[in-house]
Amino acid sequence: MTAKPMMHKVSMDLNLAMLKQCLPEQLQMQSVTAVMLALGSNYQADKHLPRVRKDLAALGEILLSTPFQNPDFTATIELPKPDYTNQCACLRLAKPVTLQQLQALFKQMEGECGRERLVVAKTLVKKVTMDIDILLIETFINKNSLSDNSSSNQKSEWLIMADRYPFKAHERAGIEELISVNSLLLVTTNQ
Repeated sequence: MTAKPMMHKVSMDLNLAMLKQCLPEQLQMQSVTAVMLALGSNYQADKHLPRVRKDLAALGEILLSTPFQNPDFTATIELPKPDYTNQCACLRLAKPVTLQQLQALFKQMEGECGRERLVVAKTLVKKVTMDIDILLIETFINKNSLSDNSSSNQKSEWLIMADRYPFKAHERAGIEELISVNSLLLVTTNQ
């Protein structure tokens, strides 16, 4: 008899100050079950954000924060820049993948939106069609390293991506909204 995943809602109680911070380089082969993302665009956001939200939803259950319109913090009076539309998303993956695979997939999604990553910018004002940043990841860790990896011996752990912390004001607001307003789906397997 094959195991069927059962989905049930649990409230997400994350205390950001208490979470462990890890550099992405240390977690490349780590199996990821959920992510908190920062989505952003300063060029045709009304076209690119819905596309990426749809692509993300195809990977699992997605919850979205309210979109925010923010000025580019690098803009000056002499060099004005377009505002960004930012939104946070929590994505519970249908099946675990490595952080490395997720990063490659998100870069592909950015590229499909026309994102250009130039070492030397052609213009002073950069058009960012889509930016997908991983803020936090959820992984399963064994409670007992001698165990058989069954779901009863695993617990989930959220980790902050140290290269993204401290979070920008709109990222923190989006994460806090997702934590307080929504419930996340926790997937457990019956053996």
